[in-house]
Formats: sequence, structure tokens, C-alpha cells
Amino acid sequence: MASWLETHAPRKFSDLAMSDTIVNGLEKAAMQANPPHLILAGPAGVGKTASWRLIARQILGPGWKSTTHILQARDLVRTAGAMKTFEEFLRPEGSTSGDTLAGRSSLDAFDKNLTQASADDIAPAGVENSEIHNESAPVSRLIIIEDADHLGATRQPYLRRMMESNSATSRFIFTARSPSRIIDALRSRSQQIRIPATSRTMITKRLEEISQAEEMSPVRGILGDISHVANGNLRRAVFLLELLVRRNLLSDRKHLQDIVAATTLVGVQQVLEQAIRGKIHDWQWTKVGGRNKRVLKGALGTLDELMNEHALEADDIVVHMHRLLTTGRLLLDEEMLCDLLASLAECDVKLQRSNHGRIQLEEFLYQVGEISASTAD
Repeated sequence: MASWLETHAPRKFSDLAMSDTIVNGLEKAAMQANPPHLILAGPAGVGKTASWRLIARQILGPGWKSTTHILQARDLVRTAGAMKTFEEFLRPEGSTSGDTLAGRSSLDAFDKNLTQASADDIAPAGVENSEIHNESAPVSRLIIIEDADHLGATRQPYLRRMMESNSATSRFIFTARSPSRIIDALRSRSQQIRIPATSRTMITKRLEEISQAEEMSPVRGILGDISHVANGNLRRAVFLLELLVRRNLLSDRKHLQDIVAATTLVGVQQVLEQAIRGKIHDWQWTKVGGRNKRVLKGALGTLDELMNEHALEADDIVVHMHRLLTTGRLLLDEEMLCDLLASLAECDVKLQRSNHGRIQLEEFLYQVGEISASTAD
């Protein structure tokens, strides 16, 4: 069964839950005779992926999926052979070959009738680019780098050289939460479109549209509650609505509170509580497979478990910690809370400039211990 994130995905630029200015900017970029490289920047769940899909469909036409190539840069982080995987994606015939993905063209670019659109497959702008520009399309291939802010300093110059020398018939589209981590050489060669967090009004409106399409009758106020919980993340809002419907829990607003409480990571609270108690870097001997093994415990040990077992990035940890501190669940002294929030904000700023999030979080946890000790004195 397909997720609602797919079945109710936008099919036209006007369907995007964004301001008219941003929608017009996306549409204009996709309809140019010679479209630019793009950087779509914004927080999680605001429609960056939905946007590039519409752009790809508009630029490449009905057969866009066959010549759109996607790399998830986040998957390369802390994995063995990441550079080799990256090079194999961009040079399918091998690193020594002169053939590159960006340098390949497609027959679709020269024969507009090669791929015909189905009756329900409409151009996102309402008209095909081939009808606007009579000449052969200059772009026949799109290379999508999702979460490009996780590429690191080594792989980004590789892309810069390829954009300069091999992208005559190809274009790159980057998505990023923190575009400042993308090097200036890539940003200067790309048009950046920043997408802000989705407003609660837009989220509620989209949830109402989905409810009508699915012939549902949600209890009064629950769609507004979902919008509030989603905190600007439209993807999370749609997921929560679908989850409530699948479990027949749409009749009582209390069910949403139960789900949110159940899905809140308890580990984040444990990390903060251990750091406040001063138990940050604690090694203990534990039996593993019948043998004694020295295992990292305390706040850092719990943090490593969160990042490894739950596949959380440092940015995600910061978001959960901020939510935990601002909801008042820890019952902290006001002065201590202010110091912790200031330290967390400083950590967040450092994360935007660093590719080593674990180090920044470790520094923050030691600051938490120092703040707690000074407050106790």
C-alpha cells in the first residue's frame, strides 16, 4: 500500500504548500530554455524533494525518471569506501574513464516524441517545455544530490570540476538543510532557492484537502493539533495523519498526544539528565559474549547509541534537545535553563560550520555538566 506522501504528492507547482514567491521561482527556473543548476535549501519536511521532482518532470518531460539520477549524500557519512561510491555514481564506467554521468546525453532531448505522456501525466506548469521552446532541449539529464550539505570538503571540489567541464547537457540539483556547508564554488555556480518552514495555516489546509480526498471526518480540532505538533514539517504532519487513520484513532484528540509521547526519544532525555548529573564520560566493564569488555556509558555512551542505532544526525539530536528543554519536562531552574539553551544555540551554530557533529555535541555535554555544577554551588 503506497504512502500518502506518494499518493498525495504535489503534481503541479501550484499544489506546493509554499508562498507564491517561492512557487513562481521554482516554476520559472524549470521553464527556462537553459535552466540553471539549483540549490534547494530549507529545513526538513518543507517540500525540497517534491520540488525537485516537479522541476525534473518539467525540464525533462514525461520520460524524466529514466534520466534523473539520485545520490543521498547522508548515506556516505561515516561509511567505508564512501569516496569510491561517490566516484562510481558520477563515473559509471570507472574512475579512469573519460565517460561521466554529467557528460551523457539522451535521445529524449532531441526527439520530443520519443516518450509520450499518459492522460493523467500533466506538466507541472500546465504546458510542456517542448511546446514553449521549439529548439532541441539543451538539458537531457539531471543529477540530484540529496542532503548535499553532508558531502564534506573532499567530494565537493570533485563536483565543481564536473559542473565546469562536463555539464553541457546535464544539470545538478542539490538539496540541503544547511547550505552554508556547501562550498562557495558550488553555490556561485547554482541558483539558490530557500524554502522556509511550512506555516501552520498551510499545513492545516493541506491536511483538510487530504481528508476530503480520502472521505474522512476527523474530530474537530485534531488537524490543527497535528499542524502544531509538526512544527513546520509538512511531511511529518501528513505521516501523523495517515498513522492516525490507519489505526482508527482520528476520533479523539487525545490519541495524537499518546502517539507523540510514544515516539519521543527517551534516550535524548537520558543524555541530558546524565550530563546534568555530571556523568558524561563513564567507562564500565560489561560482559559481552561471555567476555568482559570496557564499554562507554554515561551521557556520551547513550548519545552514541542514539546516533548509531536510531541513525540520528547531530542536527536531529539538537532539535530533540531543544524541544525537551522548552517543554519543561526536566523541571529545571530558570537560570540554569537559560544557560543550557544558550549553550545549545552555540552548539547549533558550530554544527553549521563543522562536518564532525559528534565532537560538537560532546563539547556541549561537558558544558551542561559545568552549568549544572556552577548552579548547584
